[in-house]
Amino acid sequence: MKQALIVTVVLFVGSVFEVSADSEQLRKIPDGLVVLTFDDCNKSDRSFVAKVLKEHGFGATFYVTEGLGFLRNKENYVTWEEIVELDRMGFEIGNHTKTHPHMPRLSPQQMRNELLHIEKRCKEHKIRRPVTFCYPGFGHSLACVKELQQLNYLFARRGVGPEFKDGGRGGRGPAYDPEVDHPLLVPTTGYAGPDWKMEDFIWAISKAREGRIAVLCYHGVPAREHPWVNCDPEDFRKHMNYLKKEGCTVISMRDLALFVDPRKGPADPYEPIRARGKRGK
Repeated sequence: MKQALIVTVVLFVGSVFEVSADSEQLRKIPDGLVVLTFDDCNKSDRSFVAKVLKEHGFGATFYVTEGLGFLRNKENYVTWEEIVELDRMGFEIGNHTKTHPHMPRLSPQQMRNELLHIEKRCKEHKIRRPVTFCYPGFGHSLACVKELQQLNYLFARRGVGPEFKDGGRGGRGPAYDPEVDHPLLVPTTGYAGPDWKMEDFIWAISKAREGRIAVLCYHGVPAREHPWVNCDPEDFRKHMNYLKKEGCTVISMRDLALFVDPRKGPADPYEPIRARGKRGK
């Protein structure tokens, strides 16, 4: 297992850095460590977001799906050529399934087919094989976790619940604690939407301390087809300027392997979620 991890991390992230499977060589998690993620292949990923991130020198993950309006509406969704450009710019391309289904409703084989389709499409476009995942609609289950383990995914991002109430229009969630949380059930600390204000963004960043990490999710800047998770471009600039001003370290999900050993996690992936709920977030 130790050798397999070295191969995976060096093969897919080695163009930027090398990571040893020896946990003693992991970097210390700094205060202000933030993971940026962008779901659903919105057109703004390439036309706006990537430029702003490059201006600040930030890393990020763009989670790719061919579901939603990807195949029918290129005014609101990126093309595969634009996804290739994001990859060439140094951003991570993550897996968000073929059709954007509610994963817990699928059989294990259906889950695998959804994942392997995006891996195949990345290979066709000479994009590195995805090694992180985010659950469509924030829906997850133990069967999903097991399938991701079988396919050697390093990290996967879930939503803000059940620890925090999710009204579906943006909201707060737990900070990711690598000493507690399973790497394939990384919580979202905050996701953009009409109900997620600047004070909520600042709150999320304030949780990135004492070994915990703030994981942020955006669904379009703007989200033209899904206004309930829209982020205004000017608000997004304010968010990124705040991260820069505060001296945050801003990375992709894949880059977590610099700081976190993805082999480690609770024997029961859902135990930390239950425990956090009992003690109150």
